Amino acid sequence: MDDSNNTDSIDKTHRLKLFTEYGPLVVFFVSYWLAGLYVATGAIVVATIVVLAVSYVMEKKIPILPLFTGGIILVFGGLTLWLKDETFIKMKPTIIQLAFGVVLLAGLKFNLIFLQKLLGKAINLQEHGWKLLTIRISIFFFFLAGLNELVWRTQSTDFWVNFKVFGITGLTIVFLVFQMQSLKRYLVLDGNSSN
Repeated sequence: MDDSNNTDSIDKTHRLKLFTEYGPLVVFFVSYWLAGLYVATGAIVVATIVVLAVSYVMEKKIPILPLFTGGIILVFGGLTLWLKDETFIKMKPTIIQLAFGVVLLAGLKFNLIFLQKLLGKAINLQEHGWKLLTIRISIFFFFLAGLNELVWRTQSTDFWVNFKVFGITGLTIVFLVFQMQSLKRYLVLDGNSSN
């Protein structure tokens, strides 16, 4: 009975995380193709407020990552709507990726491995594995930031929206799968190192 309740709790948390991370993105994509960038920007701002509120009601707290990302969406989405300038919403992924990359590297400088705190329940790595993963993910965030800048500055808005929704998501999934494969030797199984 306890195991069933624990599994239900994990499933609920996982569904909430997916809703929080991908709900606003889906709303943005659908709204863009139905009504254009400014409506989509307003929609993602509203969707972000909704998912943060739902997260708070269900968990009695808002995790730091969705809160930070939500704040960036509200600021840059608000500027886009207020100034009627799509530059701000297009720069939002750049700012988020750069901020994540800098925070992860700064954490390492002070011997704080934020990824371990964030993912430690899902993945059990040796300390060197966590540090290596942190460095690689930081570099990947900087790469995505540069790629976003290149795409929105050189391509159409339609292309950028598809890149933002499918390109960044697809690249991230491929990158993470590759990292999990390459870091297998740092996995800790049953309290023992796999080395």
